[in-house]
Amino acid sequence: MKKVIFSLFAVALLASCSNDNNTNGNSKKANGGVYYGGVFRTNEVEDFRNLYPLNITEVTSHRIANQVYEGLVKLNQTDLSVVPALAEKWEKSADAIQWTFFLRKGVKFHDDPCFADGKGREVNAKDFKYCFDLLCTSNAENQQFGNSFKDRVVGANEYYQSTIDKKPLAGGVSGVKVVDDYTIQITLIRPFAGFLNILSTPGGYLYPQEAYEKYGVDMRVKCVGTGPFQVKSIKEGEAVILERNPNYWNVDEFGNQLPYLDAVKYTFIKEKKSELLEFKRGNLDMIFRLPIEMIPDILGELDHAKEGNKPFEMQVVPAMSIFYYGFQHQSDIFGKKEVRLAFNYAIDREKIVNYTLQGEGIPGNYGIVPPSFANYDSKSLKGYNFDVDKARKYMEKAGYPNGKGFPKLTLQINSGGGDRNVQTAEVIQKMLKENLNIDVEINVMPFAEHLESIETGKALFWRTGWVADYPDPETFLTLLYSKHIPEKLSDKSYLNSVRYRSAKFDSLFVAAMQEVDDAKRMALYLQADQIAIDDAAIMPIFYDENYRLVQSNIRNNAANAMEYRDFTRVYIEPQEEKSEAKK
Repeated sequence: MKKVIFSLFAVALLASCSNDNNTNGNSKKANGGVYYGGVFRTNEVEDFRNLYPLNITEVTSHRIANQVYEGLVKLNQTDLSVVPALAEKWEKSADAIQWTFFLRKGVKFHDDPCFADGKGREVNAKDFKYCFDLLCTSNAENQQFGNSFKDRVVGANEYYQSTIDKKPLAGGVSGVKVVDDYTIQITLIRPFAGFLNILSTPGGYLYPQEAYEKYGVDMRVKCVGTGPFQVKSIKEGEAVILERNPNYWNVDEFGNQLPYLDAVKYTFIKEKKSELLEFKRGNLDMIFRLPIEMIPDILGELDHAKEGNKPFEMQVVPAMSIFYYGFQHQSDIFGKKEVRLAFNYAIDREKIVNYTLQGEGIPGNYGIVPPSFANYDSKSLKGYNFDVDKARKYMEKAGYPNGKGFPKLTLQINSGGGDRNVQTAEVIQKMLKENLNIDVEINVMPFAEHLESIETGKALFWRTGWVADYPDPETFLTLLYSKHIPEKLSDKSYLNSVRYRSAKFDSLFVAAMQEVDDAKRMALYLQADQIAIDDAAIMPIFYDENYRLVQSNIRNNAANAMEYRDFTRVYIEPQEEKSEAKK
């Protein structure tokens, strides 16, 4: 297979950060009518926090790292099904407890100074063993254990505890075994229907021991994986440029080596209006979420565009994502269920979606699981309607009649995320004052600082959200599982940041995770969700709908409910070819 070499023009473009699309004159037509070349330019309104796989806790980092790292399996961008990645195939035992993965031969890590000769070596099963043992190691940089191998893989909990005790067990995680250079075997404690989904998350990403030993915590930005793109440069808060991996292992159905793009460039424009302006100028190829107040104008522009000559494409799908407010259950205020119920009944979610968000979302009238799963009957759940009388009665029961004696409250929200974080907060601030006579002050914080405050129990009332790690309700319900809560309030609680405890919820959640029959599993999840609703564990505001604009010459960039992005097969059609096709 011939390697596609960057032309001098492409290298110059990356260095100068040119605004041109860089396809005309630099693209190369390949088998099947696809094109090599060009830089795909996208924007994130939040800075990334950490690109080290085990410390990826937010979506911006995931979207970047997903182009650099791979695991045994990955998700299909179109339908979110699990597909082979570094494992070309796998087998499972009849009881679905033992899983055997057969690795591809000839896959190499990215070239990097961490290797003696600077050249990426071949991947083998020992690399997975090394990474999975680290996944089950107690470390401040490891935020993935609780949502991956914990309570699922044989020996994972025991090995984790041994690292806490500073006496790591010989052999690492007993349930992860190297069979030979290209075969790795994982044994589960009990059947778990979502195991392959778990392996597609950052906790399942592969990186070389050499990189971890050389860079340590600097793997936050020093990325060495096997993915279609590798890091060329990172200028935090401004741009991340990923260049094509010339040694990537995968080819398309026409025999073309992947990826097609020369590079992917991420910018970090914080204001949505500025981001949209850059898109309309042709300086961005895609933007995700639209400035709320400009949605009618954008829709009008598309409606009035001539048939076959639309300036861009709008993609809209219901999202596996929730926007909600968290309560610190271990606080004196929100430890009272009646207060949490009062807050939930005091806000008009329909009004927030229809007027504040201009229809961009679905009112959060159900539970923590978004109503975007085909086999999960969210509408059977009894959520919160807007009921001021009921809200006031609950406040009186809590000992705060008409808000009397209730302390002034700070609502902590993160900067970035466009204007909707602030606009939604201001509307809810007004509703809580009008309906409960509560004074709420809004504190806008940088995203990293915001997360740190939430995870260490310092915030009492805050804005947060969750995008599915994989397409299963479990990825939302795990946020309320009490086993994720540390002993001390000051210790980081990444998943269950509200520190909600319910023995009933836990028992149903565990039973569901062990159930292999999908219909029965969903029924158990629904019961657990209803218990959390009845306890007012969180304050659902709305469920997202994913709106994004894509330039009309971008191909193979399907939208999905998770906004899961894999640019391996994305290509840019040259403008002259696009014009010819319309004649």
